[in-house]
Amino acid sequence: MSRPNGKPRKRRRAAFVRRRILVLMHETLVPPESLDGLTDKEIIPIKSEYDVTSTLRRMGHDVRPLGVASDLGVLREAMEAFNPHITFNLLEEFHGVAVYDQHVVSYLELMKRRYTGCNPRGLMLAHDKALSKQVLAYHRIPVPDFVVYPMNRAFRAPRRPEFPLLVKSLTAEGSEGIAQASLVHGIDELRERTEFVHRQIATDAIAERYVDGRELYVSVLGNERIATLPVWEMRFTRPIDGPRIATARIKWDEEYQKRRGIVMGPAEDLSPAVTERILNICRRAYRVLNLSGYARIDLRLTNDHKVYVLEANPNPDLSDDAEMARAAAIRQIPYDDLLDRIMQLGLRYRAQWQAG
Repeated sequence: MSRPNGKPRKRRRAAFVRRRILVLMHETLVPPESLDGLTDKEIIPIKSEYDVTSTLRRMGHDVRPLGVASDLGVLREAMEAFNPHITFNLLEEFHGVAVYDQHVVSYLELMKRRYTGCNPRGLMLAHDKALSKQVLAYHRIPVPDFVVYPMNRAFRAPRRPEFPLLVKSLTAEGSEGIAQASLVHGIDELRERTEFVHRQIATDAIAERYVDGRELYVSVLGNERIATLPVWEMRFTRPIDGPRIATARIKWDEEYQKRRGIVMGPAEDLSPAVTERILNICRRAYRVLNLSGYARIDLRLTNDHKVYVLEANPNPDLSDDAEMARAAAIRQIPYDDLLDRIMQLGLRYRAQWQAG
């Protein structure tokens, strides 16, 4: 799967095997057969689910989408009726709680079923931004200093705060709740923003030291053997009011991206030494967080070339124009081949029920 330098091996295409694939997703995101007639606003929420489902079908597989929200009985019935070779897991929450997706994956393991993406332990570690930073720091992987503000507890100012601090949800994904106001410069702003996270997102808050620098992403594939894709960057090509942070609006509003000159693409002007250091840190982070299948590591690179891991994102966006797919294309891995590699990693992953 990978070479010592982290580059994916060029694989010989094996004879095609038609498989029964259950594509697991939230019940509100089950895509239609065609996107014809839908607006961009209607397409964005379901694009990953549509791209994966439609591409697997074009590849010749027997594909069945399954929407799940809060009833695992639906999943069990589908398993018994369809008997898939593998479940392609696109589910990001259960009961409306982001961290509960790990329990659905645990359920798949209890049923002794194969699935794509990250295992339950890796999901648990990565979802908790404080716990993951503690694990990374223990293994001498640089992370920003941070403090956690749990819900339903009195606010306590940090003893020696290093402002500015970036305040966000401890467990929410996709930059939910992150805006320019998330960067705070004093105790009053810190209190106000943590209360905002508690009130609006209903999770604990984490305030981490803001690292000024380049916003980088590295997509990683693998189980025991790990491959990295080219370093990706969010570039701000025009002046903006406030700090250069990946807010929810910047990540998901394409019109806003165009107006603000925000471009996603391969990181430029990185020396080979800095690039290899970044990739090495990402491989180490992937291993120590017990990730499997595929993930995206988010980083900051300072002007003096210090690298900080901001967070790890198992099972990131798999739409055909997302960071992972575009980075794979740089390595001449077409989208259908990327999905096949992810599926093969799921088929080869050795869960505990297989160990005996």
